[in-house]
Amino acid sequence: MKKLFLIYILLLLPVFVFANDGYKLWLQYLPFENKAITEYYGDYLDNTVLLGKSPTHDVIQKELELAYSGFFDKNPGNISRTSVGSGLLWIAKFGDLPKEIRETITDHAQSLNDEGYLLHYLKGKLIVSSKTDIGLLYGTFALLKKIQTRQKLEDLHEISNPKIQKRLLNHWDNLNRTVERGFAGFSIWNWHRLPQHIDQQYIDYARANASIGINGTSITNVNANALVLTPEYLEKAAALADAFRPYGIKVYLTARFNAPMVLDNLPTADPLDPKVQQWWKDKTKEIYNYIPDFGGFLVKADSEGQPGPHNYGRTQADGANMLADAVKPFGGIVMWRAFVYNEHTPTDRIRQAYDEFKPLDGKFRDNVIVQVKNGPLDFQPREPFHPLFGAMPETPLMMEFQITKEYLGQDTHWVNLATMWEEVLKSDTYAKGPGSPVSKVVDGSLHNYKLTGIAGVSNIGTDRNWTGHHTAQADWFAFGQLAWNPEQNIDNIGEDWIRMTFSNDTEVIKTIKGIMMNSYEILVNYMTPLGLHHIMARSHHWGPGPWVTGGGRDDWTATYYHKANSDSIGFDRTEKGSNALAQYAPEWKETWGDAESIPLEFLLWFHRVPWDKKLSTGNTLWNEMALRYQKGVEGARWMQKEWSKLEGSIDPERFSHIASFLNIQVNEAEWWRDACLLYFGQYSKMPLPAGVEAPKHDLTYYLNFKRNFVPGI
Repeated sequence: MKKLFLIYILLLLPVFVFANDGYKLWLQYLPFENKAITEYYGDYLDNTVLLGKSPTHDVIQKELELAYSGFFDKNPGNISRTSVGSGLLWIAKFGDLPKEIRETITDHAQSLNDEGYLLHYLKGKLIVSSKTDIGLLYGTFALLKKIQTRQKLEDLHEISNPKIQKRLLNHWDNLNRTVERGFAGFSIWNWHRLPQHIDQQYIDYARANASIGINGTSITNVNANALVLTPEYLEKAAALADAFRPYGIKVYLTARFNAPMVLDNLPTADPLDPKVQQWWKDKTKEIYNYIPDFGGFLVKADSEGQPGPHNYGRTQADGANMLADAVKPFGGIVMWRAFVYNEHTPTDRIRQAYDEFKPLDGKFRDNVIVQVKNGPLDFQPREPFHPLFGAMPETPLMMEFQITKEYLGQDTHWVNLATMWEEVLKSDTYAKGPGSPVSKVVDGSLHNYKLTGIAGVSNIGTDRNWTGHHTAQADWFAFGQLAWNPEQNIDNIGEDWIRMTFSNDTEVIKTIKGIMMNSYEILVNYMTPLGLHHIMARSHHWGPGPWVTGGGRDDWTATYYHKANSDSIGFDRTEKGSNALAQYAPEWKETWGDAESIPLEFLLWFHRVPWDKKLSTGNTLWNEMALRYQKGVEGARWMQKEWSKLEGSIDPERFSHIASFLNIQVNEAEWWRDACLLYFGQYSKMPLPAGVEAPKHDLTYYLNFKRNFVPGI
């Protein structure tokens, strides 16, 4: 009787006995659901042969053992490291495979590059192969993803090469462990303990990045500190590079342009000065002595107070080429950011990068790649694609996405950034007629670039779940997937992440995917509908601030961009205004240049519009704006309601954490709506339309709303 009661109690226990803090990211390796699935995958994983010897092969074995322990909830069996005997799963480079297997897949090998991999089912055997150790690691992670997402292995025939060469995370981490625009705690790099101590999180960071194909990391802030180029810190950076190397990840450093003056008291940092050029050559040689496979430099210059070639009357090409010449003998590259705007307030800031770089097309060294933000302003919730894409056929351009959500609710709002990135990547530049999307500029195929790259500004910190919001892990994951292939389907990326992170249950997938794929448009509606932009609070950028004006620069204010008055609102970028529209192809001038036919998503980005103007929806501008703000709030509430359906289907720790953040998101969506409509309403002088809730407070309340020590500054 006592035994039966105990069994009954055990049956009542929830499915999720152990807490899940999210640290394992998408590498959860969750136990199989039933005996049939366990036996199916077990046949392969219990009969694994791994051939070859290298630190990367050791990494592969460790990953297989971790996966096995998770899938089967027991210690892994032996993985054979010899070709003697039979195996059902073979993991080896082509040259290491037994002859009878190698001969049957020779044709496939010819189509792979150095990082590509082959997954192939052959007469009862599953083959993971490649030309290189790193390709083999990528192939192993690809196979483990197939198992995590419960795919049939007998159907596998996948040849996969990355379409972009340099796939980097850009950390905006400072040497004091603060993170600019970081919202998930402090920097994971504990410089004080380096180089003696390699934290396990560094290894897990490398694992996570390798699992999604990221092969480079710039570990310090683009607002650079020259100290990172000193022996004290080069020794520390070298320790990280050693830890990352088996995972195929190269270390890059941010270079402060006036480092020769800061570190060695040179009187100038003029890029055409021979002494300055020699200083950088000597410094570069020193770096490579510490880090033989150092990737190169990332540079922010002539922007937001950072020194650059402008200080000496030189061009961006002069500055970039000086550094390119220094790293060239060692195989390094220079990533030169195009986020450059004049120290004086311009007539329209979004014109400046194009105006500065377009005349320099073809004047950069062949190991320079210009890093361009996805839009021409600054990572706003919605921007048109940057006009430089398609405009520099002789100069390789790399994409810079922001994974951290500086302007998109920071770490407490759930918004699927892949939706925004896909919108940008699919945008047609018309550089070679229709069918010239941004994705083909970035992967090099449109202009035959010899050097290609993509960077994502990291959202990683010391929070136990890495990214603050559990769902922000999906942005890191999606960035890696799109970096490998920028034309991947984001629905598939999202579903893979859900399956690997939470569950393979059909209803769980459907619910989470529904929230994810609607979250971006919901956020745009409650923050910046109809092409509004740069209306966040000053400095920390948290929350609404359409009233922000004054200060050192007009173009760091909100009023500069919306210019609301009693007649109208919006920034005229047509030929009657700043004519920034002229930087795009004629097809876009036709699409965006007509206020009557422009998609409403970009209306106020390109046009000034009267408050009482009737739009294509049948609403006046004011009513449409108010209704979209309301729609955004209702969307956030819908997300919260949908998530609540998953209680009991998601482990309690992560379920509660996300539910708590969704409550914050709903409250802040209401804050955005109320503050913006009260502020703009004083100019429109029109009542709120039916269906839009009245604000909770008056405008004075929102104008005086303050919070101290908002993170991420």
